[in-house]
Amino acid sequence: MTDTSTTHTSAPNIDTVRELGQRISNWRRWGEHDQLGTLNHLRPEHRVAASRLVSSGEVISLSLPLGSQGPQHRDSGRINPVHLMTVTGRDFTSPGSAERDVQRRYLQNADDMLFLPTQSGTQWDGLAHVFFEQQMYNGYSAAHVSSNGARRNAITSAADRMVARGVLLDLPAALGCDALEPGRAITGADLDRACGESGVEVGPGDVVLVRTGALARARKRGQWADYAGGPAPGLGLDSVPWIAEHEIAALATDTWDVEVRPAQTPDVAQPVHILLIVMMGLWIGEMFDLEQLAETCARLGRYEFLFTAPPLVITGGIGSPINPLAVL
Repeated sequence: MTDTSTTHTSAPNIDTVRELGQRISNWRRWGEHDQLGTLNHLRPEHRVAASRLVSSGEVISLSLPLGSQGPQHRDSGRINPVHLMTVTGRDFTSPGSAERDVQRRYLQNADDMLFLPTQSGTQWDGLAHVFFEQQMYNGYSAAHVSSNGARRNAITSAADRMVARGVLLDLPAALGCDALEPGRAITGADLDRACGESGVEVGPGDVVLVRTGALARARKRGQWADYAGGPAPGLGLDSVPWIAEHEIAALATDTWDVEVRPAQTPDVAQPVHILLIVMMGLWIGEMFDLEQLAETCARLGRYEFLFTAPPLVITGGIGSPINPLAVL
């Protein structure tokens, strides 16, 4: 296996990102036309094995509610979902309603609509979401993403793929704290420690869920505040080789941005996004609610489960809201 260990002799910067990016790159690994990225690691036999993990039959949703009280705020760059009722029960119970619409006297209905950024809540980042030096995963030009959507690396590539073995790595439990502090960069050693504490081995095709406690902290204080876009714990540059070596299919966290904030590279915004999405082709999920899952895994004494979280089939989409499920 290629040595992807990091040895930085100076503060990380753009050169660090370029160097590490070349070492962990999956461009052309699965052909010049590939748009699946690390989902290529996930094979049918992995799903069969994952299905055998179900024993208690408990199902846990890992999604935040889609509503106006979500985590976004005016400085995060996105809005919270807007839910509108287009037909309600009151349309049929108000005085004179039966006379106004005789055909609906016996059969009535309610109807609604939803307006939202695809990445306003629990969601997948697709491989067309991030560019680095005018390119996205597998060397495709950023110009393939236009006002009509993504013509390469669209979210639809994953529509029939996101069923896998899920593994929870509970960092606060492994490190003996309630929650990781904002600005705490997660390392490969931290991920190894979490594996050891929970008795799991991460392997090819797995979906790894990393709990930092950031969501629990926001709930404890009773307000979202800077959860979206503010200082946060998350994956650091040192975690990237670990992720590459384990050949996982996808990774998600309970934070807004997956990676540590502020960034470790003052001259590069979101370097871990660049490395994971653009260079590695890794599918990453954000704002997963891992609290009930962590409690259940601790109670059952096992941290692996059947995981499913298909994106919506959004033509040309670069991200998708999801309702991830862990089945234990």
